[in-house]
Amino acid sequence: MPIADTERIARQWDRDIVPRLIEYIRIPAKSPHFDPAWASNGHIERVIRLAEEWARAQPIPGLRVDIVRLAGRTPVLLFEVPGSDERTVLLYGHLDKQPEMVGWRADGGAWNPVIDDGKLYGRGGADDGYAIFAALSALGALAARRVPHARCIGLIETCEESGSYDLPAYLDALAPRLGNVDLVIGLDSGCGDYERLWMTTSLRGLAAGKLTVEVLTEGVHSGDASGVVPSSFRIARKLLDRLEDSATGWILPSMFHSPIPPERVEQAGHAASILGDVIIRKFPFAAGTQPMVEAGAEAILNRTWRPALSIIGADGLPPIANAGNVLRPFTSLELSLRLPPLVDGHAATVAMKSLLEADAPHNAHVTFETAQGATGWNAPASRPWLTRALEDASQANYGKSAAAMGEGGTIPFMAMLGERFPRAQFLITGVLGPKSNAHGPNEFLHIEYAKRLTACVAEITAAHAVAA
Repeated sequence: MPIADTERIARQWDRDIVPRLIEYIRIPAKSPHFDPAWASNGHIERVIRLAEEWARAQPIPGLRVDIVRLAGRTPVLLFEVPGSDERTVLLYGHLDKQPEMVGWRADGGAWNPVIDDGKLYGRGGADDGYAIFAALSALGALAARRVPHARCIGLIETCEESGSYDLPAYLDALAPRLGNVDLVIGLDSGCGDYERLWMTTSLRGLAAGKLTVEVLTEGVHSGDASGVVPSSFRIARKLLDRLEDSATGWILPSMFHSPIPPERVEQAGHAASILGDVIIRKFPFAAGTQPMVEAGAEAILNRTWRPALSIIGADGLPPIANAGNVLRPFTSLELSLRLPPLVDGHAATVAMKSLLEADAPHNAHVTFETAQGATGWNAPASRPWLTRALEDASQANYGKSAAAMGEGGTIPFMAMLGERFPRAQFLITGVLGPKSNAHGPNEFLHIEYAKRLTACVAEITAAHAVAA
């Protein structure tokens, strides 16, 4: 029998949490990187107030809820639940969102919540506005049965999608309240399928910035200038060849690679044996497009322990409908280089800048403006109690064994906490499974999976209380 009141959790999700998440999805609370006027626009304030109001209403004995503000920084929501000892369980999530995208069905969209086939579509529900609701629902389910647990602190930020650059200041300011963090539960990651509890064992880092190549002070007729004035796009392409093999996608400089620990290779093989071709099939390939690798274990390692470059935006390129015969004065490309977990993110951005700006072809004016450098994270070895608790929780709530796998995303908060609490255990998990498409036009939250994950959080929090 599960320790926590799982029926209570399911009812609360249906009656209370899903309706609140629908409200939350409607608010365009874009992260500061995407909404520099976030303070005056007020959307982040709206979502943190929504979460605060809900949290204060939870019937959990001793619950304290605060919005904490530091001048000039995005706010954080902090909740505290007293426990049976002074060790601290830190539960993490965030409320800020990625920007909207288009390309899905007509009645859907980033700020237009849709429930279909047990999935709640809309920006931020799964990444990861659900976190505070799941965390307090789990603690409420333990309270309902008077199950003891350690002191619990919830830290919900509003800057994660911008690299959590405000968070170190809050970790410093809140250090006395955080106390002796012994277990971190991060609800901002993914799952390999919707049939078991998944533990994230690593996260990639990120080096990002804007590459700009300028060749003219203004656009000129391409018939007059082409063949004399070099193309800014061609130069940008040549510069990218220093970073990436365009034929294979392999990142060329060794400074952006790191050795893969043998246990992570083994975990990738085990995860691939569970998931089969879902690892590759989950992506919405356009007709005829082939994946970069066919083997499931290699696909997992490619997206978790090897660097990869994406061009995520461009300026200087007019829409095709307005594209006249002009040799354009500049091309700007926004680069996003995912890094292996053990590569320093700041050092990588410095290295990218040196690599791309040196010796520009045709002596063009080339700049690389660094936007973000985030170091990844590799989980510490799990203690026996946590390994048992993961397995027991997965069996109790899903009927299948737990599994572990690295994730390709970046959560800078984890590296920060790993440095501050080197003896803490980590359970990083989440609801972003196959086709959930975080940051995409049809991001969704798998509601049934989220209910069971909430129950698993309760089980593991209870197990921690009795662990030596």
